[in-house]
Order: sequence, then C-alpha cells, then structure tokens
Amino acid sequence: MIKINTDKAPKPVGPYSQAMLAGGLIFISGQLGIDPMTGDLKRGIEEQTKQAMTNISHILAEAGSSISGIIKITAYLKDMNDFPLFNSIYSEFMGEHSPARACVGVASLPRNALIEIEAIALAS
Repeated sequence: MIKINTDKAPKPVGPYSQAMLAGGLIFISGQLGIDPMTGDLKRGIEEQTKQAMTNISHILAEAGSSISGIIKITAYLKDMNDFPLFNSIYSEFMGEHSPARACVGVASLPRNALIEIEAIALAS
C-alpha cells in the first residue's frame, strides 16, 4: 500500500491519508469543499461541490490518474434538496464519464459542510 498526499488538496481533518493506492486501485478519502490554500470551507453547495471535485482531481493527478479513471463515487449530502445542484456541478466535472455512484443524505458532516465526496479510481 502507498499513501497518496498532495499540497494541492486540503490536509486531512483527522488521522487519515488523502488517498491510498492498493491493488491497482486508488481509494480517495472523503473530500470536503475546503480550499487547500486557505483552509477555508467554501460557501454554498455549488462552490463546495466544485472544490471537493477539484480536490479529488488533484489527488488523482498525484497518484498518476485522472477523473476518467474513477470507477465509483459516493457523495454525502447534508440536504437532499441540493441534489439537483450537486448533479449539475458533478456533470461538469465528469463529462461523458459516468462511473457507478451513490448519493446519501446525512444529518451532518465535518466542519458543518454541505457535501463530502469520496472516490475509487483505477491507477494508471
């Protein structure tokens, strides 16, 4: 197993790695909409989704992969009424690529975030 960490994504908010590479797969820890340069949580579901997906992109790049390598996404939404906005931003990042996905409504998230996204991707 290999730990994957990059300064282009926020430092973990707990005792874990940004991602792990094992068995040809990259397991990306849940990403919040935190700006890695400031440590600030972005405002609103659209900005948080954009930042979380950008963070995932940077982690994948550090591991030698990309968005097109994602095989599974799990998104956790604090408010399922945000589902359409999440889908819109998600589609911008994914384009024609449509990996398996689950979206789960939750009561709360770290730092009172509106969304958290984790992913599994193929290593190149």
